Amino acid sequence: MNLENITFNIEYVVIAMAAIILYLLYYVYAKDAHYSKNIHSIASVVEDLNKELFYLKQELQDTESLIKKAPQRMSDDEIYQEIERSVYDMVQPLAVSLKQLQHNIENIESEIESRIAHLESGVKQITIPSSIHGNDDEKIISLFQQGVSIETISKELHISKPEVEFVLKINKIK
Repeated sequence: MNLENITFNIEYVVIAMAAIILYLLYYVYAKDAHYSKNIHSIASVVEDLNKELFYLKQELQDTESLIKKAPQRMSDDEIYQEIERSVYDMVQPLAVSLKQLQHNIENIESEIESRIAHLESGVKQITIPSSIHGNDDEKIISLFQQGVSIETISKELHISKPEVEFVLKINKIK
């Protein structure tokens, strides 16, 4: 029985080993499938990165060729023209404002000239009263300096109150 037991035990051991080997094969196969899937994902990412790298290299070459074709530095004339354009753009609104201001000043000047002409024509129409003579002027000044009121002077000399005031103003007394 001992031999049977040993063979029986060996059979169990062989079956157990076969089970372990089958389990290890299944585990390796499952892990291999998982790793294959991961490798496939990584391969697609690497492929996308390679494409992107290719496009970036191509864009870099295009940019380098454009830079080589373009002048490295603006010439003095180009700088001067650019400054001139910038200054013109800044000054243009000021010039328009100045023209408008000049137009407004001209309108005001013409209005002032017309008002002065109107006042001059009005002053020319004012006549010095005929009743005032040199003797009356002296009498008006004398009476006013004596302290006589304008109303009293106008009644005494039979002239209007504005005429008395006019004589005093002309002679710079009042």
